[in-house]
Amino acid sequence: MSQTPTLYIGLMSGTSLDGVDGVLADFADGSIQTIAAAFTPFPPALRGELMALQAASENELEREALAANDLALCYADCVRQLLPCAATPVAAIAVHGQTIRHRPERGFTRQTNNPAMLAELCGIDVIADFRSRDIAAGGQGAPLVPAFHQAAFGEPGTVRAVVNIGGIGNISVLHGDGRVSGFDTGPGNVLMDLWIGRHQGKPYDADGAWAASGAVHAPLLEALLDEPYFRQPGPKSTGRDLFHDQWLNAKLAGFGGLAPQDVMATLTRLTAVTIAEAIRKESAALQAVYVCGGGAYNATLLREIGSALGGIAVASTQVLGVAPNRVEALAFAWLGYRFIQREPGNLPAVTGARGLRILGALYPA
Repeated sequence: MSQTPTLYIGLMSGTSLDGVDGVLADFADGSIQTIAAAFTPFPPALRGELMALQAASENELEREALAANDLALCYADCVRQLLPCAATPVAAIAVHGQTIRHRPERGFTRQTNNPAMLAELCGIDVIADFRSRDIAAGGQGAPLVPAFHQAAFGEPGTVRAVVNIGGIGNISVLHGDGRVSGFDTGPGNVLMDLWIGRHQGKPYDADGAWAASGAVHAPLLEALLDEPYFRQPGPKSTGRDLFHDQWLNAKLAGFGGLAPQDVMATLTRLTAVTIAEAIRKESAALQAVYVCGGGAYNATLLREIGSALGGIAVASTQVLGVAPNRVEALAFAWLGYRFIQREPGNLPAVTGARGLRILGALYPA
């Protein structure tokens, strides 16, 4: 009698728009084990098109469909890198898709993807469209990773926060008694990446070195913090629909004389203080903070978060056994596993949905 496959591939391409992170994971006996990881960078043309599709544009329906096809090719490339590490058949590929619109207040979210094409290319079942069911149930559809953070990183009796810093930041506060709270805090790397791209042509501020060379400008920070989203209680979620170049340009009006590195230092402080304030509001008994996503590799940002939290220890999820750049892909592999088991993947306390829901849609091989 053949055993039920326990291997899953998770694919994630986030708001940083750098490429596809993939993991091959094993969930045998309820465990969470990473077998292998891979990365496929986006070709510059695809990255540019996905960035352009964040806003209304001419002929966007056709352009989105073509971008989805190109995206499926990137996903398939990442899968091909992982398959040689699979000793047994892979049960399914769980793929998040590339968010180009997130408007839960209007009842929809849009993750560009062509899961049917991916199933055809790989010959493996594909699970996609994880956010829509939560939104249909009145939720935000995001963040979806807190349930995984609890499963992978929760410790009874220990209050800890897991912070994902991709383009957007989000927190999961694990209260130690089984309760989980969290939401999107606002900009993660998105504004910092935009600023260094504008001034230095680089995709990101490596290790926060450019920010560290500048000084925080208090009046600009105050202007940046004057955003209703930061004062809005959870559940809440956000994305490039709000935090984009026009938002930043409007906030910078009247601060034209600032040195670019001082703006960068201030944008870094913005990400740090909005994350810290969100965590502080969720728990006064916090013991440690663990960071994943690209922001985990920004030492300046981690120091800023620790300082804003009054010296609470801040480390990457590597110390908990999962590399920061693998956590989200592993989370979606886990959500795919939950779908196949017909178990819910959302947390109503986090998303605001009316109840627990099984997330995803199946595209059979």
